Amino acid sequence: MNSLEQKIKSKKAIIGVVGLGYVGLPLAVEFANKGFKTIGIDLSNWKVEKINKGENYIQDVNDKELEKVVKKKFLVAKNNYDSVPEMDVIYICVPTPFTENKEPDISYIVNASEEIAKGLRKGQLVILKSTTFPNTTEGIVQPILERTGLKAGKDFYLAFSPERIDPGNKVWTTKNTPVVVGGVTKKCTDLAALSNQQIISKVVKVSNPKVAEMEKLLENIFRSVNIALVNEMALLCDRMGGINIWEVIEAASTKPFGFMPFYPGPGIGGHCILIDPYYLEWQARAYDFVTHFIRIAAETNENMPFYVKHMILREISQTDKSIQNSKILFLGAAFKKDVDDTRHSPAIKVMELLLKDYCDLQLMYNDPYVPEIEVNGLKLNSVKLTKKLLNEMDLVVITTNHSIYDYDFIVKNSRRVIDTRNATKNVKNGQNKIVLLGSGARKGYSV
Repeated sequence: MNSLEQKIKSKKAIIGVVGLGYVGLPLAVEFANKGFKTIGIDLSNWKVEKINKGENYIQDVNDKELEKVVKKKFLVAKNNYDSVPEMDVIYICVPTPFTENKEPDISYIVNASEEIAKGLRKGQLVILKSTTFPNTTEGIVQPILERTGLKAGKDFYLAFSPERIDPGNKVWTTKNTPVVVGGVTKKCTDLAALSNQQIISKVVKVSNPKVAEMEKLLENIFRSVNIALVNEMALLCDRMGGINIWEVIEAASTKPFGFMPFYPGPGIGGHCILIDPYYLEWQARAYDFVTHFIRIAAETNENMPFYVKHMILREISQTDKSIQNSKILFLGAAFKKDVDDTRHSPAIKVMELLLKDYCDLQLMYNDPYVPEIEVNGLKLNSVKLTKKLLNEMDLVVITTNHSIYDYDFIVKNSRRVIDTRNATKNVKNGQNKIVLLGSGARKGYSV
């Protein structure tokens, strides 16, 4: 039996996790919970300090579990790579953003690989988890690690196993969401699968890293394309008037086969769905292939914040106020309901668009999960949601449908409401105050 295999099975393997964000920290806590000595690496000093104090900053991580594994010394965080030589399994969970020109930025992967290479030794397993384009593992990470003279599949082991994190999901978590793994050799695949199986209930092996890298992109591009479809239909329904896209989707969902519901909104946020289409499109160009369909879907989704801005201007134009003198309240700054994650938030994008053109606009927001945001360099604090505040607003825009909101209270005390999430579906009274994205409905307002 391979010595690394023995270490993993006996829980004597030391686990390293590079990048302690939404993917890395939950992963590190799961390994530590299983009794593995786990070392987290992050260049952010405040993250390292908080972890070593047993303080949590990721909503999907249980506060008490983190505190427990830190107290028992199963988890320690560091802001350098000095501990790489003592690690047996190293997970790379660093960000993979895109540039202003929508080109992949894998500099975090490259930097992490270069730092790991400085301490790489025989018998180690490196698993890349960061979402990226096909051939990153073998074409970029592997050559960096092999500059040491060690060979992948022989001296050390290398695989790709994409993350499947859904912030705020209480049902599917790190431990019970199946994952895919593909290694550069069969042995690499087997060892990476074995490592994952220590904390994850189901692990699916594929033939190589490229397949695993591509399937991750497919997962999210599938969602991007289908969300774009309903977003475009929502715009059409709004243009036509008298057709509520939300009711259309609900009716179509009664079909027991051949249909899967997706929903429109003010745009898409988070990391994967927004970014993945551009990663694949960029790489496809190297093969003289243009991903027209994928590109159009991504552009459709990215145009939604601009459309919400248009909705806001349209509603304000029906008042006796100019846009510059209007008071607008946004409800929700997170990119999805019941989370504190603001990465690429469409709500913040709409605010940025408005303040770019109307710098004197009185714009406020409330989000029970997000106490502070920055919009065009301006720091805003979440305001307290009160009857008085709602009464004073010329327009309330629901951009994130948090479950904690009392929508009956919001509609009752607001002059007019733009609902981009169908959050007011069950509001009992005051529907004449609401304009719903994707309906074009206008029944007059009670001011």
